[in-house]
Amino acid sequence: MKVLFATDGSDDATVALRTATRLLSPIDRNLDLLCVAPAFPKKRPNGKKRDEYEQRILGETTQVLQEARASLPSNAGQIQLVSKIGSPASVIVNKSEDYDVTVVGSKGRGVASDVGLGPVASRVVEHGLGAILVGRELKSEDGVRVLAAVDGSDASLHAVEVLNALFDLRSGEVCLMHVAETPWIQWGLEEEAWETASEEDQESSESGMMEKELVREGERVIEQARELLRGQRVSISTRIDEGTPANEILSEAERGQYDLIVLGAMGARDLKHRMLGSVSSRVAWDAPCSVLIVREPEDAD
Repeated sequence: MKVLFATDGSDDATVALRTATRLLSPIDRNLDLLCVAPAFPKKRPNGKKRDEYEQRILGETTQVLQEARASLPSNAGQIQLVSKIGSPASVIVNKSEDYDVTVVGSKGRGVASDVGLGPVASRVVEHGLGAILVGRELKSEDGVRVLAAVDGSDASLHAVEVLNALFDLRSGEVCLMHVAETPWIQWGLEEEAWETASEEDQESSESGMMEKELVREGERVIEQARELLRGQRVSISTRIDEGTPANEILSEAERGQYDLIVLGAMGARDLKHRMLGSVSSRVAWDAPCSVLIVREPEDAD
């Protein structure tokens, strides 16, 4: 397994590195620690000053990388240090295609108890290729609690495959979650009109019948995901909720004290137009725990 660990020496990056070494499978793990220094300002003269700058900045990145390596446990795996000069986000995004997982830190909870991504992490999550792991502080001392949100798309099922193949699920718990959008959303109704209708009217209405169909579809999707985890020594639970997907996923993540949320992301495949879906983007920004975003396979129809 090839893992790219991006670090800038910050506390957030250090937390992400330690979290990733706990979450990822320890088997055959090869880690590249990457530190990207900003390029010499174009407005300044070239020549000797540029050479001096690059020599100095590469020395600083080497120190950052050595400190990052020292912060990792002895069983982290084979580690290689990589220094680059350029735009940090662009370098990480371009290199991410060559790795099974790319790990970035987030700015974490602020004074106002907000969760979010820094500017570099935000661009990597949005444009990165393959699997992107946003590492945040773990809640569990032993084992991990994973919330895998599945919607039946190739992207979400591929995310479960990546979870199964690359993460250490021993003694862990996985909750497979499907969110069916509530009928008043599906049919463009006002929430108040739907909620004030009688239970009999709700069940007999078109939207009520659609609701039942959505639940049946959710059960089928969850069973598909469960099959992908068959053979793992992991406790699996399931839940089907109704509502707005991002809201329900974030609420369950907070309520269940999970260590990791797993999501698939679809979108244009060219880098210029690649964007996260609204659910993946919202969860990556607002989750109280680590988030794994996995793009749909490149050969998907």
